[in-house]
Amino acid sequence: MRFKSLVLASILLAALSYAKEPKAYQSGKLVQMESTRCGVDDKGEKALADESGIDSHSKTQELSCGEYLLQADQVVYRIRPKHAKHAALLPIGEWAQFRLEKDKMLLRAPHFDGKEREYVVVSMTPRGESSADSSPVRLNHLQ
Repeated sequence: MRFKSLVLASILLAALSYAKEPKAYQSGKLVQMESTRCGVDDKGEKALADESGIDSHSKTQELSCGEYLLQADQVVYRIRPKHAKHAALLPIGEWAQFRLEKDKMLLRAPHFDGKEREYVVVSMTPRGESSADSSPVRLNHLQ
């Protein structure tokens, strides 16, 4: 009996030591949303012929995606939903929580619905926090 409980306890400790804590969420503000072209929805084999210019009857539709600017502490992310069909409109001007995981961003807006959604990072630009970046250049009239 002691042997079984010792083995069970050692397995439990080993499992706890290898368990990873989930990455902490970062915060950012959803600043802007633009509608951009993100692809073409094909309607069968005829659509492939349409794209190559063989047939004049088009059965393709342009898909538009919402592309968001997410302003974090040090970086401004331009993101778009990973799955365009099930994309939800996020509230602009609200704070969102996100975490980066491999090649995707997992984002949730607590004031919206709190669900975690997958986004693709299109671009990243550093935020300029120095006074030189934030204030316009004013030339001295004596120079």
